Amino acid sequence: MEELQLTQPVRRASRDAIEEFKESILWADMRDELLFWLDGFKDEQESIADDTIENNKSTASVLMHLGDLNGRKKAVNYLLGMLDVFLSEFEQKKEDKDGRDQTD
Repeated sequence: MEELQLTQPVRRASRDAIEEFKESILWADMRDELLFWLDGFKDEQESIADDTIENNKSTASVLMHLGDLNGRKKAVNYLLGMLDVFLSEFEQKKEDKDGRDQTD
């Protein structure tokens, strides 16, 4: 069986472009929408217990629903932090380069 090799995606945007986008109205709107989703997921999670009591749902379906919501929250939180991840990659590359320059 062939082993799957994961490679880091290439960042085509510059550091300045990412920082500019992070300050843009479009990103602010996207961020607000993602935060709205997180609130909705939280409300949905809180309603699961009440719904379970009223409708006597099985434990398995409740756990699957909670797992689904947790996965959605995790994905949205990753998206909210993605620009900072990209910027930290630029910083790490700079630190790596500076370290190599000092040892040469």
